[in-house]
Amino acid sequence: MKVNQIYVNLPVKNVQKTKEFWTKLGFEINEQFSDEKATCVVMKEDSIYAMFLTEEYFQTFSERPVPKGDTTQVLVAVGLNSREEVDQVVNAAVENGASQHEEPQDYGWMYQNSFWDLDGHGWNITFADISQMPAEF
Repeated sequence: MKVNQIYVNLPVKNVQKTKEFWTKLGFEINEQFSDEKATCVVMKEDSIYAMFLTEEYFQTFSERPVPKGDTTQVLVAVGLNSREEVDQVVNAAVENGASQHEEPQDYGWMYQNSFWDLDGHGWNITFADISQMPAEF
């Protein structure tokens, strides 16, 4: 079996602010799946999407409580095409209200930088050249 699409659903306090935030980072919005309760950020056309749902709407999909902003339920890792793109996205995120998660990590073959978004969701932004990956990792 192979997955052909992924939708990551995350609760947010303000859909409009979230939409503006991700647009400023250079991502497109799929308006077909967006309204006042949700916004659909296109991570990769036709396959990877982040669905940001108001906390109230998110609750209609789960009986479990929405985690408080000072907890971590998930860290979302996404790969980009270069180290420069990684830093560009993280720097834009921080300039638009996100906070730096940890200092960038450079493993030679893989580079990672990260941030906490407006609602405290963790994003690890990476670039990896698998051809340079050491045999023993």
